[in-house]
Amino acid sequence: MTFPTDTLRPLFDAQHLASRAQIDVPLALRRDRLQRMARLLDEHGAALAQAVQQDFGVRSPQLTEIADLLTLRLTLAATLKHLATWMKPVRVRTPIYLQPSRAFLQRQPLGVVGVISPWNYPVQLALGPVITALAAGNRVMLKPSELTPATSALMASLIAQSFAPDEVCVVQGDGEVAAAFAALPFDHLFFTGSTAVGRKVAEAAAANLTPTTLELGGKSPCIVDASCDLATAALRIAHGKLLNAGQTCIAPDYVLLPAGKEAAFGDAFARAVAQLFPTIAGNPDYASIISPRHHERLQALLAQAEAGGARLQVVNPGNAAAVTGSRQMAPVLVFNTAADAKLLSEEIFGPILPVLAYASIDEAIGYINARPRPLALYWFGNNTAARDEVLARTVSGGVTVNETLMHVAHENLPFGGVGESGWGSYHSEAGFLRLTQQKPVLVQSKWARGDLFYPPYGKRFDQVMGLLKRLI
Repeated sequence: MTFPTDTLRPLFDAQHLASRAQIDVPLALRRDRLQRMARLLDEHGAALAQAVQQDFGVRSPQLTEIADLLTLRLTLAATLKHLATWMKPVRVRTPIYLQPSRAFLQRQPLGVVGVISPWNYPVQLALGPVITALAAGNRVMLKPSELTPATSALMASLIAQSFAPDEVCVVQGDGEVAAAFAALPFDHLFFTGSTAVGRKVAEAAAANLTPTTLELGGKSPCIVDASCDLATAALRIAHGKLLNAGQTCIAPDYVLLPAGKEAAFGDAFARAVAQLFPTIAGNPDYASIISPRHHERLQALLAQAEAGGARLQVVNPGNAAAVTGSRQMAPVLVFNTAADAKLLSEEIFGPILPVLAYASIDEAIGYINARPRPLALYWFGNNTAARDEVLARTVSGGVTVNETLMHVAHENLPFGGVGESGWGSYHSEAGFLRLTQQKPVLVQSKWARGDLFYPPYGKRFDQVMGLLKRLI
């Protein structure tokens, strides 16, 4: 289903009007909205997982359960637990020159939040920001991806059954609809997707001075230190890379490895893949690439790298022949990649992993810092001094040490990018505050002597200013 673009503005206007009519959204109503979302997931989680399976062709319901549904349930549980505390006004210490007045931050909804979500985790990355926006007391319009039409249609139907249109509504459609959606004058616009599309979203939002949160991609590196257990590191890197067949924004995008360890890593990675996926073709646990176009793009990246002199190591446990039309792509390690290969400049978003050798940690850090700041960084090793050096000398959206992906699962850690990998964070209180106006309020005391600063200026004013200069 595609919404005519001329129907978007009436939907927005209804939410905008409702948000201005009820600025103070009480805790009970916020909790009720979150509980409705929890019931939606509890009652229809299996159907949502089947819709995701339908959209991908091959993607196990178990993967959707852990990567989409469980994540949302954890978010809901933590949000419901802490919401009352997050909503309370925050007292702020008053400086001596304004005493005896008092000050606080009043936390209020922004109004109407737009959410544009991607296809790779089509339930989690759609409803996660919606949950956060509802917790902050906002109304929400959601535009899910057209690449997952079954999932998007089911979410639209379920949300329509659980929420009034002026609370939450879903807009379905293609890129034209997304462009019109991004041009609406939201109070905040939340986008998850590629850096290229994120630029267009930011440009559209800027026309309305709409603040944005952009959760983008990035070339997330894995640094393997000489001190690490290579077998353990390879297993954890393989899991992080091959979850959802590499179609994960924080998947390891390339590995930096001590020179001379390439063959050992290749062997360890192959064993790790065989442990996780005894076969690739026909394995329900190994997801398909989302579309023929994306599959062709990945094949073109490999062809260009190989033409430039790279060595490809295809990892295909069981050596099963590809199933026609499944788009289940075997993992590929790429060695000796030319510096100008697209694999090293474009986000891969598939089961391809370039392996780059480094002679020193300075060289590895220099390689990372010469490029746009990544969404995630992973470090493997047992040398805490080497770890701390990497943490101190690199900047990234987030870090997991001796594992991949897991920082995003920590409910009390903010999640977001930096620079070209995005801006703004969400999850837990960080997300609540991102979608909240913290209104500063100063309450003047009846004993206040603000008149000491009023004109006409003279000797008394000079004496007061002299005293203040000594006190501050």
